[in-house]
Amino acid sequence: MRINETDGVSASSKHLVFAYYVTGHGFGHATRVVEVVRNLISAGHDVHVVTGAPDFVFTSEIQSPRLFIRKVLLDCGAVQADALTVDRLASLEKYSETAVAPRKSILKDEVEWLNSIKADLVVSDVVPVACRAAADAGIRSVCVTNFSWDFIYAEYVMAAGHHHRSIVWQIAEDYSHCEFLIRLPGYCPMPAFRDVIDVPLVVRRLHKSRKEVRKELGIEDDVKLLILNFGGQILSNSSAYPVSISDMQPAGWKLKEEYLPSGWKCLVCGASDSQLPPNFIKLPKDAYTPDFMAASDCMLGKIGYGTVSEALAYKLPFVFVRRDYFNEEPFLRNMLEFYQGGVEMIRRDLLTGHWKPYLERAISLKPCYEGGINGGELSGARRLRDAIIFGYELQRVPGRDVSIPEWYQTAEDELGLSASRSPPCTPEGDSTVKFTEDFEILHGDCQGLPDTMSFLKSLVELDIIKDSDRTPEKRQMRERKAAAGLFNWEEEIFVARAPGRLDVMGGIADYSGSLVLQMPIREACHVALQKISPSKQRLWKHALARHNDKGQGPMPVLQIVSYGSELSNRGPTFDMDLSDFMDEGKPMSYEKAKKYFDTNPSQKWAAYVAGTILVLMTELGVRFEDSISMLVSSAVPEGKGVSSSASVEVASMSAIAAAHGLNIHPRDLALLCQKVENHIVGAPCGVMDQMASACGEANKLLAMVCQPAELLGVVEIPSHIRFWGIDSGIRHSVGGADYGSVRAGAFMGRKMIKSTASGMLPQSLPSSNGLNNIEPEVDGVELLEAEASLDYLCNLSPHRFEALYAKNIPESIVGEEFSKNYGDHNDPVTVIDPKRTYFVRAPVCHPIYENFRVKAFKALLTAAASDDQLTSLGELLYQCHYSYSACGLGSDGTDRLVQLVQEIQHSKVSKSKDGTLFGAKITGGGSGGTICVIGRNSLRSSEQVLEIQQRYKDATGYLPLIIEGSSPGAGKFGHLRIRRRSVSLKPNQ
Repeated sequence: MRINETDGVSASSKHLVFAYYVTGHGFGHATRVVEVVRNLISAGHDVHVVTGAPDFVFTSEIQSPRLFIRKVLLDCGAVQADALTVDRLASLEKYSETAVAPRKSILKDEVEWLNSIKADLVVSDVVPVACRAAADAGIRSVCVTNFSWDFIYAEYVMAAGHHHRSIVWQIAEDYSHCEFLIRLPGYCPMPAFRDVIDVPLVVRRLHKSRKEVRKELGIEDDVKLLILNFGGQILSNSSAYPVSISDMQPAGWKLKEEYLPSGWKCLVCGASDSQLPPNFIKLPKDAYTPDFMAASDCMLGKIGYGTVSEALAYKLPFVFVRRDYFNEEPFLRNMLEFYQGGVEMIRRDLLTGHWKPYLERAISLKPCYEGGINGGELSGARRLRDAIIFGYELQRVPGRDVSIPEWYQTAEDELGLSASRSPPCTPEGDSTVKFTEDFEILHGDCQGLPDTMSFLKSLVELDIIKDSDRTPEKRQMRERKAAAGLFNWEEEIFVARAPGRLDVMGGIADYSGSLVLQMPIREACHVALQKISPSKQRLWKHALARHNDKGQGPMPVLQIVSYGSELSNRGPTFDMDLSDFMDEGKPMSYEKAKKYFDTNPSQKWAAYVAGTILVLMTELGVRFEDSISMLVSSAVPEGKGVSSSASVEVASMSAIAAAHGLNIHPRDLALLCQKVENHIVGAPCGVMDQMASACGEANKLLAMVCQPAELLGVVEIPSHIRFWGIDSGIRHSVGGADYGSVRAGAFMGRKMIKSTASGMLPQSLPSSNGLNNIEPEVDGVELLEAEASLDYLCNLSPHRFEALYAKNIPESIVGEEFSKNYGDHNDPVTVIDPKRTYFVRAPVCHPIYENFRVKAFKALLTAAASDDQLTSLGELLYQCHYSYSACGLGSDGTDRLVQLVQEIQHSKVSKSKDGTLFGAKITGGGSGGTICVIGRNSLRSSEQVLEIQQRYKDATGYLPLIIEGSSPGAGKFGHLRIRRRSVSLKPNQ
C-alpha cells in the first residue's frame, strides 16, 4: 500500500475500517488513542472505538461521522485501592471476572461484531483478547503500547500464589496472535511480541496558548501555577468513569491553604464539589488538561503515560508521588528523570502538606526533552498512524526476535543507565593491610572479599559526586546522588556485611523444627552507617522543612538510602524522626509499626532496615539519642529465594549494634532479625535464613535444629562436592499466599496429630478394675504423651506418623471447619481464613520426612567419596523437590530446571564419563526462585551447569542467574570502622 502526502495530510489509496480496542485502565490510554484516531479519520478511514471510557474523551476532540463508539469493557487494567495504590489481588480477581470467566462468549461476540462492521484491521491498546478475536475472525491485528498486561500481572501473581497464574500465560498467548507491536517510548519488557516498530511519543496537541489560559483564569504572569493531576479511573459494573481526587485519596485528607508557598496557586483536576481553599482552583471534569498543563509552572501527581508524555512535551517539571505495584512506572520515571523533568515527593509529605521544598526544586529544573512528540501524526512510515496503515499490508517477518531486552536482564534501563550495584573488583596487594587509598580501617578486616573492597571504593566515589549536566558520560544514578549527601566525612563510618544463603536441605521444614543445612553464598548486603549528633546531620530538604514547620530544633532523624531501587519499583530513600517509634514514652507496638510501614508500599522496604532499630528498642531496651544515616547496598538478588531480606536485616542490625557498642552474639542477632521479618515486615518465615546470614562460614554448611535455633556447628563440604544455585526467573516471596497457606496447613496437621494422640491416651491407661485395656508398653504411653503435646512436627518420626496418624490427616480442610473442630492452630505468624481451603496432608508429611532426609544427607557428607555417595545425596535432593511440589510450592520454571539436571545426569555421555551432576531441588519458600544443584567439583560440572543455563534460555527466553561460591556470615566478618584519610585520625582504641 502506498501512502501519499498532500499538504501535510496523508491519504490511503484504500478506505479502511479500523476496530480500535482501548483498555479499561486509566485515561492515558484513551487520550493517546484520541490522537491516533483523529489522524486516521482525517486520512479518510472509519474508526470504531471499543472502550469503557466516557464518550466526551473522544467527542470533545473528534467531531466526525467516521467515529463510532462502542461501550464495551473487555479488560479492567489494574484496580486501584486509591490514587496511588494498585490492589494486586483485586486486579487479578477483576480481570478473571471481566475477561476470563466470560472468555468464550467474548470471543463469539467480538468475532461476530468484527465481521458485521467488515473490519480491515484491529488495533489494541492494549486489550489482550482483541488480538485473539481478530485472529479468530481472520483479521490482522497490531498493538500500540508502552507496556503489556502479561508483564504487569506477572508481578501481581506473586502476591496471589498459585491462583491466577494461568492469566499471565493466556494474555501472552493472546498477544502472540498480533502481527507486530507499535512500541511507545518509556516501554517495559514485552516478550510476548515478536516484531516491533518504535515510534515517538503520542501527545495531545494544544488548543490555547499559555497566555490565553492564564488570562481566562485571571492569573498574573508573576504567579507560580501548580496543576494537581492525579487523574485515574475506576471500574463500576462494566463501564469506566472518571473520579474526583477526593474519591481517590486517603479518607479525611483535605487540601489546605498553607500547602502552597506564598505567591502560588493550584489548579485541581477532577475536584469534588467540596469547598477548596482560596488559593486552589477547581477545573471542570471535562477540562482539556494539556492546555492547563502548558500554562502551569509545574505539576504534582502520579506517573502514567499521559502525564509523563505531556510533561516532557511541554517541558513541565513534574513532582510525582509513586504509585504502588504498578510495574510500568519505573520505565516512565527513568525517562522523566533522564530529561531533568522529575522530582519525587514522599507520600507522607504529600498528605501532610510539606510541598514547598519539592516545588522549589521543581521550578529550578530545566527540562530538556527534544524528542518527537508527534507519534500520532501523519507523514512518514515511522509515525504511529502510518505504521498502522502499512502494517495492514505487512506479513510477519521471520527471525525478528524481540524478547526481554538485554539491558533489562543486566539491570540497566532503556536509557543506558548502568546497574546500581557496583561490579566486583579485585583488591590489589595484601588484603591484611589496614587501609585503602582513601579510607583508613580503624577496626576490622576486609578479609580479601572483593565485594567489600568494591563497596569501600563506592563510598570514596560518593564524596566526589556533584550536580552535573545529564550527559550520558556524567550523569549519576539518582540514588547515588541521594547517598552523596548522606554522610559527614569528618566522622567515623561503620560497615557491616551479611551474605544471602543457598538452602541446600531443610527449606520450609524450618518452622516445623527440622534440621537444616544452609550455605552462605558469595553475594552479600553491605550497610554503611554513621551515628551523628542531630546538630551535625545534613537533613534532606523535606525533612528539614518538616522540622521547621513543627518549630523543632535538631532532633534525631533516621535517613536511609537503598541501592537497587529501580529493580523493584521502590523509593530509593526513606527518612523518619526516631521519636516516631515512641508511643506514650514506650517503643510502639510491632503491630503499629507494621501499619506505619504499610501505609506507603513504595517505601515498605524500609521496614527491613528501620525495623531493626525498633526491635533493639523493644527487646534490649536500647535508646537512640543520636541521628543515624544508613546506606544499604545489596548484591543478593531479590525474589530469587536466596534470602535477600535476611541479609539486609542482619547487615543493618550488625551495623547498628557496632556503631552503638552493642555486643550481640550472632545467634541472638539472628533471632532478633527474625522478629523484624515476622512482626514488622509481616512475613511468616522461620529463622534459618537469618541464622545462615549471621552465623554461617565460608565453604561450609551451617547445621541447625530449628527448635527454635539450636546451632550444631558447621559441616565441611567435601572437596569433591560442589553446590550451585540456578535462578528460574520466577519471583519468590515468603510473604506470598502459597508459603503462608502451606505453613498454616502444617500447623493445622500438628494440632490434629496432638488431638489424635490425646484421644488414644485414655485407651492406654489402667481401667477401673486395675487392668489395662490394650496393655501397651510403658514406653508406648510415654510416646503418646509426648505426641499429645508435640511442639514440633519434626519430633515425630516417619514410622510413628505412618503407623498412627497418617490415616487421620485429610488431604485438605476448610478453615472454618478446622476452627470449629480444633480451635486455634497455634501458629503466631499465620492467620486462618475461615473461607479458604488449606492443604494439610502434604504440608504435614513434608517436614516429617524432610527432617529424616536432612539427617541422612548430613551423615552421607562424611562418608567415603564415591559415586554411590553422590547418587544418594542427589536422590535426597530430588525427593525434597517433589515433596515441595506435593505441597503446592513448585513452579513451572523450577520444575523445568530440575528436569534439565536429570536429563544431563542420565544422558549416555554423562554416564560414560562418570557423571558430574547428581541432583537438584527447589529452595527456600518455593513457588519459584532458585534451585540447588549438587555435583562433582570439576570443570565438567561447571560446563554442564552453563549448558543448563543455555537450554533454559532457549526454552523460555530467560537467561538464568547462576549462584556459586561462598563467603563468611556477618558474625565471622565482624564490622569495619573507617574514616577518610584526609581527616586527622584518632588513635585506634
